[in-house]
Amino acid sequence: MGRIFRQSVLRFAEKPSVINVERERRFSYADMHGLTNRLSNVLKHRFGLGRGDFYATILHNDNMALFHPWMLKSPVGAVWIDVRDSVGEQISRLGHVGPKLVFLEAEPLPALYKYLSDSNITPVVMDPPAKAWPGVHYFWDLVEKASAAEVDEEFAADNVAEHISVLRFTGGTTGSAKCAPYTLANLWAWGCNPAHYYETFPFDHPRALFFSPLHHAASGSVVIPVHIKGGTVITLNGADPEEIGRTIEAHQVDMIYAVPTVLYRMLEMDLPRKYNLGSLKTIRYGGSPISPAKLEILLEHFGSIFVQGYGATECWPSVTILGRRDHGTRTREEIDRLLSVGRPMPGEEVIICDRDGKVMPPGERGEIWIRGPNTISGYFKAPELTRENFSGNGFWKSGDMGYMDDEGYVYLVDRKQDMIITGGYNVYAIEVENCLNSHPAVQNSAVVGVPHDIWGEAVSAMVMLVRDSNTTPQDLIDHCKQHLARYKAPKKIEVTDQLPLSPAGKVLHREVRRILKGKDNNAQAGQAGIED
Repeated sequence: MGRIFRQSVLRFAEKPSVINVERERRFSYADMHGLTNRLSNVLKHRFGLGRGDFYATILHNDNMALFHPWMLKSPVGAVWIDVRDSVGEQISRLGHVGPKLVFLEAEPLPALYKYLSDSNITPVVMDPPAKAWPGVHYFWDLVEKASAAEVDEEFAADNVAEHISVLRFTGGTTGSAKCAPYTLANLWAWGCNPAHYYETFPFDHPRALFFSPLHHAASGSVVIPVHIKGGTVITLNGADPEEIGRTIEAHQVDMIYAVPTVLYRMLEMDLPRKYNLGSLKTIRYGGSPISPAKLEILLEHFGSIFVQGYGATECWPSVTILGRRDHGTRTREEIDRLLSVGRPMPGEEVIICDRDGKVMPPGERGEIWIRGPNTISGYFKAPELTRENFSGNGFWKSGDMGYMDDEGYVYLVDRKQDMIITGGYNVYAIEVENCLNSHPAVQNSAVVGVPHDIWGEAVSAMVMLVRDSNTTPQDLIDHCKQHLARYKAPKKIEVTDQLPLSPAGKVLHREVRRILKGKDNNAQAGQAGIED
């Protein structure tokens, strides 16, 4: 991989590779190659790490951009841990993998120091801490003293038993996180997929802004195509809409990656009128389902520059793509297609299966199974989970319910875990969320089933309203009854200022369920019949 990165440097040596907005820091392709050569030598010669060893990162985007994708050249595997996870979650992930060294921000060091010391994990902080800590190293001191010579080592690109390039944990939005091991082939083959170059980046030297976590599979995966095109990774450490607008305008950003919740906030704060966003050529979105009604409004504001990807951590991460030509609004057929997550990307296999693994015909609902060069072969140190979630011939069972039409477009129905059974009727949460989100007063919503003595589960929702709205929960229930079967309408709606979100910006349905379950809604829900 060192030779492959050197080829990029020969082509793009002085072009900007990384710009960290908050730090006002930039690195060329030549800078990044030299820096990561030094870092590779720090791992090998200063700390004695080699094949089979792991280092961890607990970093914000600006520092994470110093590692990804350049440190794929190292024979030492990486464990990407979210800096915004709780201390308990970070310790659990470190304990599961057992890295020998961790690169981390200065802020979490006090909370993690004792665990790291007790576990013989060497801490390396990216900025000088407020006080001296025994055994803690400073990143820039280490790299400045190291050799810039390339680490001349080869390692297996496609055999997880011989070399793991990256370990990362699933988002755990519906349950416990699992650890996904990626080979170099998983990462690089997907980065070379032609769909990136005729849909996301049909132009050279993209200036791509990342405010979603770079260590997250969805946003982080787009970094490799940016690198291959000789582009610039521009980072923000958070998804503040005003800062996003200012950065797009100031840096003439071509492309952004965003989860739907951020796009909704950009609309709410009227960013297209406050800032000059005319440089944008692509808005890549994914990570969670988008409201078709909101997407129509976004298309009115930004034009046909949207590209959607669907996938998951287990398949790094996109397997389908809904291209810009698929984002039409002129006909009913085009508008209905906005419900789709697109067609399989070249080289990806997507099938719809029943509970016995039988492939379903077009239009029939079942579980989405996925196989491709980017699909992992199983979970790290979890053979039972691997057997449960992967077929014998290498398909990952996504847990998403959906169907494929006769033109090959895939449509999500819901997560298996999020299907609500109320009074014997099946209700798909995503359908109710789409209905709620189509109301002009709703910014975003989350729908779950809450245990109920009479109906088994009661359809319940948490809703964020747009600013200065006087809309009541009953107004929204009535709206759902007008557009859905009446039993699908929420029995209870809780208005909130903020939905619980994962660090990647996905709605945490398990937290919504916990919050609503803790509220006594049986009294109100029990007064209504299933047809109410």
